[in-house]
Amino acid sequence: MIQFLLNQELKTEHALDPNVTVLNYLREHLHKSGTKEGCASGDCGACTVVVGELTTDAAGQEQLSYRSLNSCLTFVASLHGKQLLSVEDLKHRGQLHSVQQAMVDCHGSQCGFCTPGFVMSLFALQKNSTENASSEFRQAQAHEALAGNLCRCTGYRPILAAAEQCCTAPQADQFDALKAQTIARLKAIVPTQTGELDNGDKRCLVPLTVADLADLYSAHPHARLLAGGTDLALEVTQFHRPLPVMIYVGNVAEMKTIQHFDDRIEIGAATSLTDCYGALSHEYPDFGQLLHRFASLQIRNQGTLGGNIGNASPIGDSPPLLIALGAQIVLRKAEQRRILALEDYFIDYRVTARQESEFIERIIVPKANARQTFRAYKVSKRLDDDISAVCAAFRLQVENDVIVDARAAFGGMAAIPKRATRCEQALIGQPWTEATVERACGALAEDFTPLTDFRASKEYRLLSAQNLLRKYFIEVKTPHIQTRVTDYV
Repeated sequence: MIQFLLNQELKTEHALDPNVTVLNYLREHLHKSGTKEGCASGDCGACTVVVGELTTDAAGQEQLSYRSLNSCLTFVASLHGKQLLSVEDLKHRGQLHSVQQAMVDCHGSQCGFCTPGFVMSLFALQKNSTENASSEFRQAQAHEALAGNLCRCTGYRPILAAAEQCCTAPQADQFDALKAQTIARLKAIVPTQTGELDNGDKRCLVPLTVADLADLYSAHPHARLLAGGTDLALEVTQFHRPLPVMIYVGNVAEMKTIQHFDDRIEIGAATSLTDCYGALSHEYPDFGQLLHRFASLQIRNQGTLGGNIGNASPIGDSPPLLIALGAQIVLRKAEQRRILALEDYFIDYRVTARQESEFIERIIVPKANARQTFRAYKVSKRLDDDISAVCAAFRLQVENDVIVDARAAFGGMAAIPKRATRCEQALIGQPWTEATVERACGALAEDFTPLTDFRASKEYRLLSAQNLLRKYFIEVKTPHIQTRVTDYV
C-alpha cells in the first residue's frame, strides 16, 4: 500500500500497476486532462506537476517544500507520503490563481498546449521565490525555473513577464491558508514501514532504511533500483518495456543526507541534484555552474547524484567532474560495504564494477584544496536542457611554475566517463607553459578515439577537448583575461 495527498484528498493505492506514471495516473485514472503529454521523455515540460514534501528548516520547524517535476518520468510509487498538485488544483472558488491570472494579463498563452506546464512551473517558482530580491535575481530565477518548459509558439517574452508579475508581490493563496492542515495531514501519512504496489504481474517496493533496502535487493537481485527515474522511466515511456520489479530508494532518509567533514563531503546516493547544488557549488563553483546547465530544474529536482553515476552513461555530466576531483563511491551489498574510486566503477559501455544486489550508498567528494585549481566545461548544442557533446574537467596543482599533479576527465569522448591518463602524464613534472599544454593536447589524441553521432563528429569532439584544455590554461595562467563564456555549439 502507498498513500499520498492529491491536493487535500487522501489517495490510497494497493494494486495499481507500478509502471503507471503520474501523468497517466492523472489523465487515465483520475480523468484530469489538464496535464499534457508532449514528449514522454522529460524534455518539453508540458507535463509539469508540483510535489509537496515535509522538510525541516534551520530552526527545526516543519515546513512544506514545493518542487516541480516531470510527471511523464515519475512513477506513482514515488508519491508515497507526499502531496501531488496538478493544474486543476490552482483555481479556487471560481477564481484563477495569481500565476494563472498573470498568464492571462501578460498574454502568455497561445495555442495553450504547453500552458499547464508553464503554470505549474510558475507556481513552484512563486512558492520558492526570494522575498525582496532584485529584478535581475528574479529574472535569473524565472529563466532557471522555465528552462525546462518549451513553447512551440515561441511565446517566451510574455511568459517571462507573467513570471515577473506573479513573483514581484506574491499573493497569499489557498495553499498558504491550508499550510498547517497540509503539514498535519502529511505527518499523519508519514510511512512507517515498507510500502508496496503490486498488481500481480509487477511490483514496486518502497523501503525506508538502508538496511531494508539491502535486504530487499538481496531478495530481489534482478529488481531495478528507482531513484529519480529520469532515465529508468524511459524504458517504459519510450521503449515500452515494462519493469517487473522495482525498488524505490527515494524514501530512504539515510541516502538523502549531505555530511561535511574536514577533508570531504559525503553525499547520499538518493540526494537530488538540486540538493547537491549548495554543497558542491560552495566547494567548487564550476561544479555549481555545470549543475545549472544539467538538464532542467524539473530533472534536477528529481534526478539524483547516485543515479547519474549508476546508469553509467558515457555522457552523464557529473561523473567527469567527480573523477577529476578524485571522488569515491561507497558500494553496499547486504551488510558489506566497499569503497571504490569512481574512475574504477566504469568498465565499458553501461558496464560497471557493481556486483549483483550491490548498490551505491553514498558518494565521497574531497573538499577543495587551495593549492589545486579545478575547472569544468560543457559543450552542447543548446545552453539549457541539453546533453553534452563533450564534458571536460581539469584539476591541476602547480608549484613554482611546475605541474606537480594533474587530473583530467572527459565525458562524450569514449564509451565511459574516463580519465585522460596520457594527457596527465604529459603535464605532470613539466613547466606550466603553453608548450607543455600543446604537448598535452596532442596526447589527448592517444587517450581518446571518439565516435561521430548526431551531437557531434569525432573530429569536433577531439578538437573541442583540446581547446578546453587550452582554455583552462588561459583562465588559470592569466586570470585577468575573461574567457569564461558559455560553451555550446
